[in-house]
Amino acid sequence: MTTLFTEHLLSLMIAIPFLGIAMIACIHDQEWIRRVAFGCTVVDFLLALALLSGFDFSNQGMQFVERMQWMPTFNIQYAVGVDGISLLLVMLTTLLCPFAVLCSWKSITVRVRSFMAMILLVEGAMIVVFAALDLFLFFMLWEVTMIPMYFMIILWGGPQRIAAGIKFVLYSLSGSLVLLLAILGLFVEGGKTFDILMLAERTYTPEAQFWIFLAFFLAFAIKLPMLPFHTWLPDAHSEAPTAGSVILAGVLLKMGGYGFLRFCLPMFPEASVMFAPYILWLSVAGILYGGYMALAQSDLKKLVAYSSISHMGFVTLGIFVFNNHGIQGAILQMVNHGITTGALFLAVGQLYDRTHSRAIQDYGGLQKPMPRFVAFFCLFSVASFGLPGTCNFIGEFLVLVGTSFESYMMVLVAMGGIVLAAAYMLWMLQRVVLGQPRTPAISQLSDLSMREMATVIPLAVLVLWIGLYPSPLMEMMDSSVTHLVQQMAPYQANALSELVFK
Repeated sequence: MTTLFTEHLLSLMIAIPFLGIAMIACIHDQEWIRRVAFGCTVVDFLLALALLSGFDFSNQGMQFVERMQWMPTFNIQYAVGVDGISLLLVMLTTLLCPFAVLCSWKSITVRVRSFMAMILLVEGAMIVVFAALDLFLFFMLWEVTMIPMYFMIILWGGPQRIAAGIKFVLYSLSGSLVLLLAILGLFVEGGKTFDILMLAERTYTPEAQFWIFLAFFLAFAIKLPMLPFHTWLPDAHSEAPTAGSVILAGVLLKMGGYGFLRFCLPMFPEASVMFAPYILWLSVAGILYGGYMALAQSDLKKLVAYSSISHMGFVTLGIFVFNNHGIQGAILQMVNHGITTGALFLAVGQLYDRTHSRAIQDYGGLQKPMPRFVAFFCLFSVASFGLPGTCNFIGEFLVLVGTSFESYMMVLVAMGGIVLAAAYMLWMLQRVVLGQPRTPAISQLSDLSMREMATVIPLAVLVLWIGLYPSPLMEMMDSSVTHLVQQMAPYQANALSELVFK
C-alpha cells in the first residue's frame, strides 16, 4: 500500500483539486463549500510534504515519475515527475492555495461555489505544468491556468475588471500561440516526440535553436513578465480579487521562469548563450523600471504589482548568467517572491475588506487601531526590498554574486533597483502606518481576526526561516542546478565574453 501511494503520489496531488471541484458542485451550503475547498488545498499541501520527505536530494534526475500511454497514435503520454527545481514550485503552489481560500472566506459572498472551483482548478493545473514530462500535457494545462484567472478578474474584480481581464487574455493568448509554434517546431526537429526528457537529449542545428528558442523566450517573457511585455500585469493585479492576486503573483508568474529552466537552457544552450547579453540587460532594465514605477504609485496594489516586475528581473538575471550561484538565487527568488508578494497582497486585501479603498492617501496612523496588522505588514514590506535576515535578501544576494562573475557593471545597476525598492516600500509604510489617522473611520478599524492571523503567520515564519536558514532549499535544488550548469558548460567557453563594461 505504501509503495502504491508513493508511486502515484503526484497523480493523487493532481486529482484532489479536481475531485474537490466535483464535491463542491454537489454542495449547496456556502460555508461547507468553503470548508471543502480549504480541506482539499490543505490535503494537497500535506501530500506535497510527503513528496518532499521521499525526495532524494542527491539525485539530479526526475523522481516520482509516472507514465501512461494517452494518445499512442500521436506519441502523447500522461507523464509527470519532479526534480529539485520543479519540486520547489509544486511546494509553493500547494502552500499558497490554502491562503487564497482563507482570504476569500468573508470577502467573496457571491458565486462562492464558482470562485472556490476556480482556485481548485488553477491549483491542479499549475501542479501539472510544473510536473509535466510531456510537451502536449504541459501546453494543455498551461492553457487551462489562463481560464480561472480570467474569470476571477472579470467576475470578482474591481471597477475596471473587464478591461483588465481582456488585456490579460490577449497577452496570454499571444504568448500561448508563440508557445504552440515553439512546441510544434521542437516536435518536428526533435524526432516527432513530445517527451521532454528525450527532447532535452537531442542536438539541434544552430538555425533550429535560434528560432525555437526565440519562440519559447517570447512566450515565457510574456508570462513572467519581462520588459517590455509587462503592461498586462499592473492592471490584472489591481483589478483581481485578493485570492487572484496571490495566485497570480505567487505562482503563475513563476511558470515563465520555470520554462526558461526546463526548456530554453537545457535544449537550446547555444541560442541561450547567444541571446544572454540582451536578456541580461533587459532584466536589469526591468529591475530599474519596476522600482521607478512602483515609486510613483498611489494605489497599494499597483505598487506591489510593479515591485513584482522588478523582482522578476532578478530571476531572469540569475538564470542567464549560467552559473550555480545565479540559477540557485533565481529559483530561490521565485520562491521568496511568491511568499513575500503573496503576503503583501493578503495584507492589502485585509485593508481593502475594511475600507474598500486601495489609495495610499486614504490611510495613515494604522499603528494605533491595528498593531498586529502593522507588525506583519512591516515585516513583509522590509522583506520585499531584501532586508538582511529575510528571505528576499538571500535570493537577491546569490543572483548578484552569480552576476558578478560576468559583469560588475550589471551588479551596480541592479543594486539601484534594491535602493528603489527600499525607497518605495519605506515611503509607503510611512504614509500608511505612521502619523495620525486621516479619517475617524480609520481610527476605528478592527485588528486582524484569528482567521486573518492564520493566513499571515505561516508566511511570516517562512520569511524569517528562509532568510536565516536557507540551507534546506539550497540542498533541495543543488543537484538539479549543478546538472543544468554542467549541460551549459561546453557551450559557455566564450559565454558573455562580449558583454559591455565587463
